[in-house]
Amino acid sequence: MDRVYNFSPGPSQLALPVLEKAQKDLLAYGSTGMSVMEMSHRSKMYTDIYDQTVADLKDLMAVPEDYEVVFLQGGATQQFSAIPLNLMVNGKADYIDSGNFAHLAAEEAKRYGEVHVVASSREDTYTYVPDVKAISFTEGADYLHITQNNTIYGTRYVELPESDAPLVCDASSMILSEEMDVKKYGVIYAGAQKNIGPSGLCVLIVRKDLLGRTMEICPKLLNWEVQVKAGSMYNTPNTWGIYIAGLTFQWLKEQGGVKAMEKINIEKAALLYDFLDNSRLFKPTAQPKYRSRMNVTFVTGDPDKDAAFVKAAAGAGLVNLKGHRTVGGMRASIYNAMPIEGVQKLVAFMKQFEMENA
Repeated sequence: MDRVYNFSPGPSQLALPVLEKAQKDLLAYGSTGMSVMEMSHRSKMYTDIYDQTVADLKDLMAVPEDYEVVFLQGGATQQFSAIPLNLMVNGKADYIDSGNFAHLAAEEAKRYGEVHVVASSREDTYTYVPDVKAISFTEGADYLHITQNNTIYGTRYVELPESDAPLVCDASSMILSEEMDVKKYGVIYAGAQKNIGPSGLCVLIVRKDLLGRTMEICPKLLNWEVQVKAGSMYNTPNTWGIYIAGLTFQWLKEQGGVKAMEKINIEKAALLYDFLDNSRLFKPTAQPKYRSRMNVTFVTGDPDKDAAFVKAAAGAGLVNLKGHRTVGGMRASIYNAMPIEGVQKLVAFMKQFEMENA
């Protein structure tokens, strides 16, 4: 069967060379005589894979020496639950509510302390990111939390907020798609299933001086200091997920790294937005200034026509274009692994659908 172009927001399309390498290694990795899925996480054959994966991510993101990198289970949702448990030493934190996952992170943090939602675009259906220059931050806040790209609503931060508190960032749907100055963040965390690998894995990059602030009630598996000291292996990690992440990092380096991928991603997004801005049928939903490069959201204005488009597109090998259940419409997630040919084919199909349905 031919492969389709998978526009899923996650789990998302993986780069074909990554899948082919994993397929080749599935029964026996190198000369080990076993699959990576069968290896002990404490064996040298696996720790070599793990160490290289960490080293490659540090290289791709230019992670400074005063930061730790670990690969944890549970995805981004589990990690935003861990944030207040690890950082809320004074019992208060600032959150910017720019989308569904930003909202859920703030709601979870309210279980553990005083949460100040210092800016929100919720009442405007998250069609934009709040102006970070117009925000008054809370004095003495333990941290400021943002979700840098909003998967459901198709928006992104065009500049970072500047606060005295450490910046904590959910980078799940944009990590490795554009350059990030890690020094500007206290914590970066990202679910793997969009730009890194399979679901069930979360990357955590944390500044060393932020470790050791954990609440007494924090479970050990959510305690970053415990996980850092154990090298992600306090318990059995997602060994296969980390291995696939490592293959993805190697593939990214072969493409020229994050800087090269950012250039390609800008080109892909521009191709799709240029069509949408001039379409007689399809309309983008996010405000132009804040449009995501990773998740492009759009509608026809007619739910029945939206459904017909999604069905017809799937028949043409363009799958998972249905928008999130809370907003409807369509969403094309064009992460790193989506080649420009996939976006070109989508635009060509949309033009044909428009001719027949506008």
